[in-house]
Amino acid sequence: MPDYIYLLEHRLSADQQSALRHLRDAAREAEMILFLTGDAVRDLTSGHAVRDIEVAVHGDALKLKKIIEKTGGTVWGEDEASGALYLCFPGTVRVDVVSTHRVEYPKPGQPVYHPASIQEDLRRRDFTVNAMAISLNEGSFGLLMDPLNGAADIEARTLRLVSNYGFLEEPSLLIRATRYRTRLGWELDPKSQTRYENAKAEGVIEYLSDKARSQELEQIGHEDDGLKVLHTLDAEGWMKVLFPQWTPAKADEEKLRALHELAVELLMHGVHADVSAAQMQLLTAKLAAKDLGALKKQLLRPGFVEEWNSLDAMAARFAKALLAKENLTPSASFKLFTSYDPEAVLWLGFTSKDAAVKERFNLFLKVWPETRQRIPYALMQEMRIKPELLNYNEIVQSIFLELIDERLGTVEELRAFLEPHSPPAPPPQVTIKRTRAKRGAEKIKEFDEDEDAEDVDTDDDLDDMGGDDDDIGLGISIPKAGLEPEGGDDLDADEAEDEEADNEDEAEPAPMKQGSKAAAPVKSAKPHPEPIPEAKHAARPAAKPAPSVKSAAPVTKAAAAHAPAKKPTAPHHAPAKHPAPKPAIKKASINPPHKPATKSIPKAPARGHSAPAKTAHAANSKHAAKPHHPAKPAAKKPAAKPAKKH
Repeated sequence: MPDYIYLLEHRLSADQQSALRHLRDAAREAEMILFLTGDAVRDLTSGHAVRDIEVAVHGDALKLKKIIEKTGGTVWGEDEASGALYLCFPGTVRVDVVSTHRVEYPKPGQPVYHPASIQEDLRRRDFTVNAMAISLNEGSFGLLMDPLNGAADIEARTLRLVSNYGFLEEPSLLIRATRYRTRLGWELDPKSQTRYENAKAEGVIEYLSDKARSQELEQIGHEDDGLKVLHTLDAEGWMKVLFPQWTPAKADEEKLRALHELAVELLMHGVHADVSAAQMQLLTAKLAAKDLGALKKQLLRPGFVEEWNSLDAMAARFAKALLAKENLTPSASFKLFTSYDPEAVLWLGFTSKDAAVKERFNLFLKVWPETRQRIPYALMQEMRIKPELLNYNEIVQSIFLELIDERLGTVEELRAFLEPHSPPAPPPQVTIKRTRAKRGAEKIKEFDEDEDAEDVDTDDDLDDMGGDDDDIGLGISIPKAGLEPEGGDDLDADEAEDEEADNEDEAEPAPMKQGSKAAAPVKSAKPHPEPIPEAKHAARPAAKPAPSVKSAAPVTKAAAAHAPAKKPTAPHHAPAKHPAPKPAIKKASINPPHKPATKSIPKAPARGHSAPAKTAHAANSKHAAKPHHPAKPAAKKPAAKPAKKH
């Protein structure tokens, strides 16, 4: 149901929707229910343009005549036998209002009508694609009724007879089937095609009724391409039955082509003209006056014949209004083109020889449309005049009229014109301020994230570093501050200062941000024995002195993994206090950090001395601060003096 509501609201023109509203109001006043039926439902479903509208009502449709005339509709004709009204609403909207009924055929071509429900009315139709209805009543608006599955035949683009005896009972269906095939491009289903050929061979067309003849003759003029339909009907032999004097040779093909081109051009500029009357004039252009008069008498709707006859008079009235003084300005002429009777505009533009009229049509169709490119859409966007506004189209149209009158030439004039239509600016955006505590918490969170990132980077860098071949991993974290040789008193002051400077350079940790964690110890791939706890190590006397080496031994990965973790409390680490005895250590010669390591045979240690070893913390700090890569030659230091022997 929502799909057909959408089709009713968007596929029908504004004039057609207005006509349906008037009919709904009239049916409500007469206490009747009504349905949209026939060609309109088929065209809505299939996507074709809707030209003719048929509405079926429960009850006598003739009772709506006076009510419809009050609402602005014009009665073009009526049929008392079937209870049908032929109406025309503003905008040349043709509407047939019929009473729901069923039909009996005692003889071919002679129907007898009986009042019936909408379901029975749909089952007496010609083809299944026309046996569909859409409710126009409150509470069921948009509800589709399709008892014969016509939607499936529309999808298959097939014409299927509702009754197997359709061509025999109503011979006009032979002509209608030919017209539908020409207009829609659809074909009869195999069974219907066989019945069509049999009925044509039997000559049932001879039983064609006068009403059906009138309806089919007029329908040629209401087709989009009447000349094409006329050719097809003449080829099938149906024109000999309808009106033998009327053949395709009686039409002016060249002018018909020009008429359709002008109608399309007017449609692109907002003039929706119905070409039916003008097309009939050109389809019968070469027909004799006597035959033309006889043809007009046989048409179904007298109102349509009256419109056909008044084409020249309507065009003359429009020409007079177009050249009047009050309509000489471009904006006034444009309004007249878009508000006058579209059929009069079409016929005047097609037939007029007046130079002034031609100039006006040239301005309307060629010159003024180019002015739309000067509409300041960017400026409108800047002034918050957007398509979401309800009156946006009216604003654009008013700017266009001012531009064709050449009243707005500068940006300042455009801005002044648009200022009354500009909506107020939106209120400023509210900014929520965060409290101090919340901002502090976020800063702390950022610090933690930076520390985690630094830890990961430091660990990765240290994992990539390796010790020299001569480095000896002791597996014990010995604080540097706790190692004092016994003969320290005998060292010269210069040697003490040099050693202290070396220790500070090697033990100084890498600069870290405030609150950052200490660098993780380096892990070695070589397995080492389990380290001795600090308490036991402190009580154990000094063992054999370690051999003297040229370079300090960095702590290996495995040894560092077993070293107890220390929490940094200050940028520099306080020396750990150990009660271990102070063995006499002979000062070892230390190679510069940039000098590549070389294998050497360790020298025998001096009696009573042990080789000094760098603590794990000192090695880690040095590696963390300086990545492992070939460094520049270090500054020359004074050569270390040999330790004095006791």
